[in-house]
Amino acid sequence: MFNAFLMVLQAPLSKTSSWMASLKGSFLTHLLGFSMVLLGWVALQSPVQAQFRVEVSGVGITQIPINLNQFKDEATSPQKISQIIQSDLERSAKFKVSTNAFALDESSRPDFNGLRQKALENFVTGSVTKLADGRFDVRFRLWDLIKAQDLGGASYAVVAPDLRRAAHQISDFIYEKLTGEKGVFSTRIAYVTKSANRFNLWIADADGENAQAALTSPEPIISPNWAPNGQQLAYVSFEFRKPVVYVHDVATGKRKIVANFKGSNSAPSWSPDGQSLAVTLSRDGGSQIYLIPASGGEPQRLTQSSSIDTEPTFMPDGSAIYFVSDRGGSPQIYRMPAKGGPVARVTFNGTYNISPSLSPDGKFLAYISRQGGQFKLFLMDLTTERTQALSDTNADEKPSFAPNGKLIIYATQIQGKEALMTVNWENKISARLSGQAGDIREPHWGPFLKSN
Repeated sequence: MFNAFLMVLQAPLSKTSSWMASLKGSFLTHLLGFSMVLLGWVALQSPVQAQFRVEVSGVGITQIPINLNQFKDEATSPQKISQIIQSDLERSAKFKVSTNAFALDESSRPDFNGLRQKALENFVTGSVTKLADGRFDVRFRLWDLIKAQDLGGASYAVVAPDLRRAAHQISDFIYEKLTGEKGVFSTRIAYVTKSANRFNLWIADADGENAQAALTSPEPIISPNWAPNGQQLAYVSFEFRKPVVYVHDVATGKRKIVANFKGSNSAPSWSPDGQSLAVTLSRDGGSQIYLIPASGGEPQRLTQSSSIDTEPTFMPDGSAIYFVSDRGGSPQIYRMPAKGGPVARVTFNGTYNISPSLSPDGKFLAYISRQGGQFKLFLMDLTTERTQALSDTNADEKPSFAPNGKLIIYATQIQGKEALMTVNWENKISARLSGQAGDIREPHWGPFLKSN
């Protein structure tokens, strides 16, 4: 029975960290009906600088070679634009980046023959100029050296706090021009940390930097889930000594309770149209999946089993919901129509498969599978049902696709410490994002923003 309760909390049973101990304690406290405690919580706080470092590993099948020239006068900038771009491109696992310090900027026409003789194919130049009003003028240009073509460029006049965003926008431009796919460097992630008995819900750039605290609590915070508009987060807070579902406006810090029914309220997942949430409720006795308006209201029950059904996630087209259930005797992933109805089992390999995440095109399913006592990130091709392991770690949890579908972020443990990882599922190149302090859990990748 206790194992089933832990599944509702969406955590592998083998985790023995202090964080999991606190989650178990909080949930049992709720079950025993102990008194509620109030929370002091905060809206967005000051950025935490340099919270992560990036370590890229793995061998790619094919990578696009690109030379990134040091931006002229970027030493005058508090952010090293070319270094941010380099990290972005390397993290994507699509590029093999080399660097030089040629005396060139975006207005200089490269010596195509000379650079080709250095075995260079794509070339980026740029500059950073501090303006009289205190802003920075960031400019760049991308060149195809093989075809001797100017692939375009842009300029951004930004205040110092927006320099990182300008660098990410340049990375997005380069990525799209050379791959034909949209870049995700200007998107955001959410994740949770625990440090010194405090839980923090963070919102950060896609590279993990520029983190801002959206919520601080002495009680656990789990299951952050971005709304399709990228402006709201749903999550579960235990501040009343029971799991309660909130919707949080990122810009204003305002939030509202969406599900606080008798028993457990957990595992929120936004519908693709942003109008409703699929949640797990135990209000009618067992843990079942319900659909509830994003503004709150009376939930509609979708599953009708005597088992525990949890961790719902929508197909991108809104046609179906994937979820986890132990109705077959062990936790497995199932599928049903989005309005409820016939249920079909999806995972068959292994006796423990949880935390489904669907790619934006609906073709792939990422999930966590227990294999020989280890919890590993797996990927299933939903057309062929072929599965493959994506990680070489053994304590993985909570995968989430990037909005372009090429990267997956997940939490894991490396040398006994929690960390965030991203992996390119096409070539299995991974990037480690190591927190400087605290346990790191519950990542979720936000959507493309309208301004991107």
